[in-house]
Amino acid sequence: MPEGDSVWKLARRLDRQLVGHTVVRSDFRTPALATRDLSGRQVLGHDTHGKHLLTRLSGAGGSPAATLHSHLRMDGSWSTLAPGKRLPGKVVPHVRLVLGLDDGRTVHGIRLHDLALVPTDREHDLVSHLGPDPLREDWDADEAVRRLLASPTTPLVSALLDQRAMAGLGNLWANELAFLTGVSPWTPIGEVDVTRLVERAATMLRHSATVPGAYQVTTGSPVKGDDHWVTGRQRQGCRRCRGPVSVQAEVPGDSANRRTWWCPACQPGPGPETRGRDRARTQTW
Repeated sequence: MPEGDSVWKLARRLDRQLVGHTVVRSDFRTPALATRDLSGRQVLGHDTHGKHLLTRLSGAGGSPAATLHSHLRMDGSWSTLAPGKRLPGKVVPHVRLVLGLDDGRTVHGIRLHDLALVPTDREHDLVSHLGPDPLREDWDADEAVRRLLASPTTPLVSALLDQRAMAGLGNLWANELAFLTGVSPWTPIGEVDVTRLVERAATMLRHSATVPGAYQVTTGSPVKGDDHWVTGRQRQGCRRCRGPVSVQAEVPGDSANRRTWWCPACQPGPGPETRGRDRARTQTW
């Protein structure tokens, strides 16, 4: 699933591909925006907040500057095609937005979620519920700590997945941070050093987003199969002690309780039977 660093890297790629170009035609394939037209607007840039992508566009025809908001969730993507190129036929039914550019290229938004178009001066309305994001200039570590500790009995992994507390962390980071903290994923967040946890999380997310070859590598080794401490290692074992890694299936329809990996030897504490007690609090989008 795309996490905050994934979306940040996508924004930088889209900046390189689209900024300065003008939209000459647009086709929204979602009911709420079906009649909206972006023709004549220039792409000004992309911003992110957590897992949310904000595409900023100039004004046109007397209309003010606008922001296109999208969320990738589990399966969304953006594709920019050269003139004359087409998407594979099996992908076409999943296109939610088509933009034709002034140089003949075509941009497709595929399986995009939560699409919205608002005046740029109102974009805050779409992301104001989100907590601080380490990849933004307005990152506030103290505020992230305060929000995480507001519900001290929430299991650590569920707290880290709550985008209202700290934006940008997804399931990979929640699992790996629990391991590096040395506690069970279901340890109440109030029982760990949250200041240190937030500092480590911010450092890792920035490193993943900005350092070549470091994308979502948590161990320092980019070799496939050796790049994570416990996540996905139920067959290989714990990278630290070589003991068995346990995996707990997600609770269907419960985004606070995703699939979880942990090393019982390296991560003492409560087990998955305790999960779900603060389930209603978590919002992972």
